[in-house]
Amino acid sequence: MATVRKLIVEVADARDLLPKDGTGTSSPYVVVDFDGQRKRTLTVHRDLNPVWNEVLQFSVQGFCSELLEVDVLHDRRVGPSRRNNFLGRVRLDSAQFVRKGEDALIYFPLEKKSFFSWIRGEIGLKIYYVDEVPPPPPLAPAPPPEEAGKSNPPLNDAGKSDTPKADPTPDSTKPDPPASGPNPDPPAQTDPVAGPNPDPPAQPTPTPGPNPDPPVDPAPPAGKPDEPVTPPPAEAGGESPPKPPENAAEAGKSPEQDPQPPPPPPPMDTEAIPKWDPPPEMMFQRSSRQEAEPKIAGFNTGRQRTSEIYAGEHRIEKERCSYDLVEKMHYLFVKIVKARALNGNKPFIKIAVSGSHIRTKSSPSYEWDQTFAFGHETLESASTLEVSVWDPQENFLGGICFDVSEIPTRDPPDSQLAPQWYRLEGGGAHRGDLMLATWIGTQADESFSDAWKTDTTTSVASRSKVYLSPKLWYLRATIIEAQDVILSPSLETAFSVKAKVGSQILKTRISVTRNGSPSWNEDLIFVAAEPFGDHQLLLSLENRYGKETAVLGLAGIPLSTIERRVDDRKVVSRWFDLEEPSSKSSTYKGRRLHVRLCFDGGYHVMDEPAHVSSDFRPTARQLWKPPIGTLELGIVGCRNLLPVKTVAGKGSTDAYAVAKYGDKWVRSRTVVDSLDPKWNEQYTWQVYDPCTVLTVGVFDNWAHRSEDIRPDIRIGKVRIRISTLENGKVYKNTYPLLVLVSSGVKKMGEIDLAVRFIRAISPLDVLHVYAQPLLPRMHYLKPIGVLQQEALRGTTARIVAVHLSRSEPPLGREVVLYMLDAESHGWFGMRKVRAHWARIANVAAGPVHLVQRLEDTRGWRNPTTTLLAHALLVLLVWHPDLIIPTLALYVFGAGAWNYRTRPRGPGAHSISWMTQQGETEGLDELDEELDGVPSSRPAETVRARYDKLRALGARVQRVLGDVATQGERVQALVTWQDPRATGIFVGLCLGVAVVLYVVPSKMVAIVGGFYYLRHPMFRDRMPPPAFNFFRRLPSLSDRIL
Repeated sequence: MATVRKLIVEVADARDLLPKDGTGTSSPYVVVDFDGQRKRTLTVHRDLNPVWNEVLQFSVQGFCSELLEVDVLHDRRVGPSRRNNFLGRVRLDSAQFVRKGEDALIYFPLEKKSFFSWIRGEIGLKIYYVDEVPPPPPLAPAPPPEEAGKSNPPLNDAGKSDTPKADPTPDSTKPDPPASGPNPDPPAQTDPVAGPNPDPPAQPTPTPGPNPDPPVDPAPPAGKPDEPVTPPPAEAGGESPPKPPENAAEAGKSPEQDPQPPPPPPPMDTEAIPKWDPPPEMMFQRSSRQEAEPKIAGFNTGRQRTSEIYAGEHRIEKERCSYDLVEKMHYLFVKIVKARALNGNKPFIKIAVSGSHIRTKSSPSYEWDQTFAFGHETLESASTLEVSVWDPQENFLGGICFDVSEIPTRDPPDSQLAPQWYRLEGGGAHRGDLMLATWIGTQADESFSDAWKTDTTTSVASRSKVYLSPKLWYLRATIIEAQDVILSPSLETAFSVKAKVGSQILKTRISVTRNGSPSWNEDLIFVAAEPFGDHQLLLSLENRYGKETAVLGLAGIPLSTIERRVDDRKVVSRWFDLEEPSSKSSTYKGRRLHVRLCFDGGYHVMDEPAHVSSDFRPTARQLWKPPIGTLELGIVGCRNLLPVKTVAGKGSTDAYAVAKYGDKWVRSRTVVDSLDPKWNEQYTWQVYDPCTVLTVGVFDNWAHRSEDIRPDIRIGKVRIRISTLENGKVYKNTYPLLVLVSSGVKKMGEIDLAVRFIRAISPLDVLHVYAQPLLPRMHYLKPIGVLQQEALRGTTARIVAVHLSRSEPPLGREVVLYMLDAESHGWFGMRKVRAHWARIANVAAGPVHLVQRLEDTRGWRNPTTTLLAHALLVLLVWHPDLIIPTLALYVFGAGAWNYRTRPRGPGAHSISWMTQQGETEGLDELDEELDGVPSSRPAETVRARYDKLRALGARVQRVLGDVATQGERVQALVTWQDPRATGIFVGLCLGVAVVLYVVPSKMVAIVGGFYYLRHPMFRDRMPPPAFNFFRRLPSLSDRIL
């Protein structure tokens, strides 16, 4: 049954508004605009923290993509006021609206109307949509016969005629300007005029037919002018199209002769779906007013568009994907629909073209609805296409032959070819008909994804597919306290609470009490995925004594009943009665558990490492910001892949590619038995943050070879950072596919990718994104610990893997975990230690180079440079306000100089430090890193690795001791552990203070700089006295046993 969507805006309250009435208060009210509908709340008199709690409803027409604008204004009618009554506004994109049940109260900060506006405060809104079944439209009664003789149409309150428009579309409800004078030859439709018209032209009712503009009788019958029909009232907040005239006198016919037209179509949103023109038999009149027709794909005859990106006030229309990043691959498509009048039971169809043979499944109902795509190699050598029908006993029932050169070519956005009936020939006396369609197209065709292809197999696991990660929430369970759990009044008892959601189990700390009311006030955080279904949060109260644990009570809370929040507001806590864990009765009854439960939608549930994450949006859709652009990826193919398995005595690779960005996963089709597979598939994502990473991996498919459950073999993966892509530029690069095995880093081949980023907002807005926090607001208000966040990420990755493995075709668990880096070993490995040390050395290379340059200057290697350094020292000391500008100018010069050697695209960072270090490490160290916990290696190998680890630990221990020694020497300067040393230091500090009080600081700085830059002939090769003094200070290292 058709439903009508309503947008509900609950205006709760506002906080800390700006005073506008001159007395320190305001009288605010709220005006909400959406899709041409405007509604307002009541005025709250003289209150800077008003509370409205009003519900406003708006009609949503079709697939609406309008902005919702909420304006807070001051009511000038209440007391004195200023000229400007604007208190702030909020603009929300339609992508932030959620269905009822997912809504939450959100406080939005009020925005300025202009740069010079002074606005403060925030407003609390709850926005959601509901789908309702519309009531049946009321039947308009026919007007009485005596009203047909009236000469003037009735006027509304504005003095204008209520005569309805003939165009039944909702865009024609607004009348045109009045006519300037009489028209001797009126058109098919005349606009109504404001005021009586003594001689209006009559418009007869047209007969159904192909002509939408029927002839008009120029001379109306005397005494029977047009009789207007009042349109039905429109719904609140929306408009409904006027009904066609029902008065038979208006068309010069009797009511019995006037056919009843079908009702006009329902109102539709002109921004998201096209204006629908009814067929001629449903049109009474055609309006002479020209109206702008929306450009939407699939309905109007203009250029087709598939998506529109809304970012604030900017709307970017994106053309249908034309596969311009990859090579076009032509295919011969054959779509078999059904057959009729066949003389056979359970027939099947064979298709033969240029040596390629394929057959459909047997169908007792004579219906197949299968599509086959033959590659370009077949097209180049094919001359005829043969389609034949056979019965299960291989008896020929008939066939059809097509000349390949005469098959039509189709390229989207061309419409699809309609299947046609073809008479089967050569099947004997009983011939049937076969419905099919054949055309030549490309991989951009809509039928390509589900079609059987010559370079793949018939297995479902070989098809391309787009997946979506489930919607993930953080479930926060705050265990507060328990009551009535006294077991022994005279003894202290230890209690804890165990919580379980699916396979996730968490426990609180142990609370020891005597009064039977243990308390914890501890947060337990779980990961839950929608839909929740019948999943529950299971809470159990446990009593611990010694090494044994006894369950005292259980409570189950369905996840669908738990409240959702998007900020850090307090959620109402609840008491839950604990049920007995067994049928045996307990001595104590009425045990209860005090818990606060909520789903935190203000967090981003991480499934990837933060430094290579592809998305930072929170769970709650209401908090999403508009996208900043689109990312297009073209997966061209691979080169020089290594065989990863043996099939029929020879090496083989059945490769497919997987790309992941945000919550969208794409999987290419599997190219069978090819070391140079070509996919030429193109995909698109919306980008919400430029500092994100696109991940592309290549795997070998095992599922289509046999029914044995074997994990797909990883071939390698590549990461591309979006911030390295320029706007609108296409990057076509070849990336190496590297994997880490026990023998070292192995190159499995290369992959060709084409990437393009298209910005949807202005460059200033992109710069503004860099100043925003990387993670949502809740990560900073109530942060999650690093270790806890990593544990939650592992749980999230496993949930996503289970969800995607249930799809068809399934995306293997090993594939998902590899793409998310969830199974990368975090254990110790010398390769990683050397890699991190190399990274630190690379970072410190710049400061080390500056120190070397300073030593060269101080050593008078180039006297000219040293003299210039003296002059610069005098200049900066005498004018210290130039120090910061000079440093900034130096950094600018360094950046401008390095611009010459900048990376020329994302391909320059395909090999990391860790992979480079892996090429030089020993096999034992790599095997140690790849070994799991607990170790599966022999005892001798484990003992040797343990001894090596002890040696490394001794070195770390020595470094930590040296750091502690230097810190204790600094403390010994003023703690009188060495009285002579402390006395010398304190006296020296007093002398320095006196000198600095007497001598100007500029002179001291110049003398100190000249002393530091003195010629080597005036220096001593022995350590300076300050170093000798510091090394003689005592430390606590002599007290370590």
